Amino acid sequence: MNKPITHTAQPVAAIPDKQNSSGRRQVLFRLTVTSLVILGVWQAIVVIFSMPPFILPSPLLVFDKLISNPELLWDHSLITLTEIVLGLLLGLFMGIGLALQMLLFNPVRRWLLPVLIASQAIPVFALAPILMLWFGYGMASKVIMAALIIFFPVTTTCFDGLRHTPTGYLDLATTMHANRWRQLWHIRLPAALPTLASGIRVAVVVAPIGAVVGEWVGSAGGLGYLMLQANARMQIADMFAALFILALFSILLYYSTDQLLKKAIPWYREKPNNT
Repeated sequence: MNKPITHTAQPVAAIPDKQNSSGRRQVLFRLTVTSLVILGVWQAIVVIFSMPPFILPSPLLVFDKLISNPELLWDHSLITLTEIVLGLLLGLFMGIGLALQMLLFNPVRRWLLPVLIASQAIPVFALAPILMLWFGYGMASKVIMAALIIFFPVTTTCFDGLRHTPTGYLDLATTMHANRWRQLWHIRLPAALPTLASGIRVAVVVAPIGAVVGEWVGSAGGLGYLMLQANARMQIADMFAALFILALFSILLYYSTDQLLKKAIPWYREKPNNT
């Protein structure tokens, strides 16, 4: 009598989880070591060259400023973070919307694509005073400034991904009588997501620049406003504390966005780098 063949279940899903947790630990380790090295070099420069605090404050002095008045820093940080997030959402909406229009409507592409490329010859920072004049010194002008900075990378990466969809997928969809909108939703957009993800990763890093530049031109709150006030009073340690918070925002936004994009694009995985 033949014995029944039994199959033991293999923990297939546990392997990616272990790899992901190991990768996160490695990233955290590298980030910690890099931060400690930078702080050590910074402290060494201050000690060796006897730098006065109004030129280059020590990391310990900056850390003291971070913990001495957390309420003030928190209030200004919340304003800047709100501007960054709203600018990201507006820039993504504008960029993806224009990329879809250029893909679906040929006249729009022929007219707007040269204008979009030529617009990058204008320094975005030069538009900040005009935005202050048009939208006032409130949050709206800073949000628009952040959106304009990320608008071009989002639009170009999204449009590039949409128009480079594999032709085999489109031919198969045409054979199955899928109309233009179904091809866009089920084929072009999923195929463009990896390329768009690269533009979004760039956007979350540069968006704080737009918000801070807008606050420098004119505002009543935010980290950029705090830096200007500290500079006028020669409180350089306070300026470095604001810079530290901005750098922390950029790092947290990048890694959180990267994790969200990896979950949103489960069919796309980067090739492991063994070098």
